[in-house]
Amino acid sequence: MVKFRDFTFPSSDGVHAIHCRQWLPEGDVRMAVQLVHGVAEHIRRYDAFASYLAQQGIAVTGDDHLGHGESIRDETELGWFAEHDGWKYLVQDEKVLRQLLKEQFPGVPLVLFGHSMGSFIARTYIGWYPGDHDGCVLSGTGAQPAAVCAAGKLLAGREIKSKGSKYRSPMLQKVAFGGYLKGIENPIGANDWICRDEAVIRAYDADPLCGFTATAGLMRDMMEGLAIIGRTDHMALMDKSMPVLFIAGSADPVGGWGKGVEKVAGAFQKVGMEDVTVKLYPGCRHEVLNELDKDTVWADVLAWLEKLL
Repeated sequence: MVKFRDFTFPSSDGVHAIHCRQWLPEGDVRMAVQLVHGVAEHIRRYDAFASYLAQQGIAVTGDDHLGHGESIRDETELGWFAEHDGWKYLVQDEKVLRQLLKEQFPGVPLVLFGHSMGSFIARTYIGWYPGDHDGCVLSGTGAQPAAVCAAGKLLAGREIKSKGSKYRSPMLQKVAFGGYLKGIENPIGANDWICRDEAVIRAYDADPLCGFTATAGLMRDMMEGLAIIGRTDHMALMDKSMPVLFIAGSADPVGGWGKGVEKVAGAFQKVGMEDVTVKLYPGCRHEVLNELDKDTVWADVLAWLEKLL
């Protein structure tokens, strides 16, 4: 039986309360996983996967980021981090949560697990705070050239200057996500690039806390984050002995249909990361944890985590 716990902690922005959901095993905790969700979603979407890990004695805890889920104060904040320094606040909030978990589960391994934008947050974290985690899983990650990040930040800055950081820009949304359906055979809706499971996609479509148009401020902040994690000097700061697992679908546009994931993994190895594993799942799209063959993905993640024990 899995036990659930919800709690909050003060955000590093000094304004918001960050909502967290925790999945706890009935017996002893063998390991703790810090789960970092993606853009335009929330932590409760990971219930099935987190419950699966909890049944194996692994405690899982994740927060709703600023501008997401139950961490927003009203609908105007949905998809908005902060007026300034939004990316820094996201990473520092994960730092706070990491400390809470180390206090709650002393002496057990702590693994950072980031999906999509959450993988970008995780990659920022492990460069800024090397040694804080005993392993890192990066799901649905990707790579963007520095010139693309700079151009995206410039476009977002123009929108912010004319319409404010909370403006939901159709132009920015199209630039950032408009190409994701290319290569997806016979898509029914705009979010079919997420996975092949129709039930998952339709639930995502129906969820008011998912799939929203991001604000110009979020786009600016995410471009800043992508620029940081793409730098070799940032990657060189990572704890070289920390094992890293990349999981992604071969049909995931965020990961460049696998090529972007392999590029990032190669960059990790080039700066000296000693234990890098890449698992690409044929035909799977962006959310491998929610794919039709998710049982295989879950089992692979569990097997990798077991090795850390």
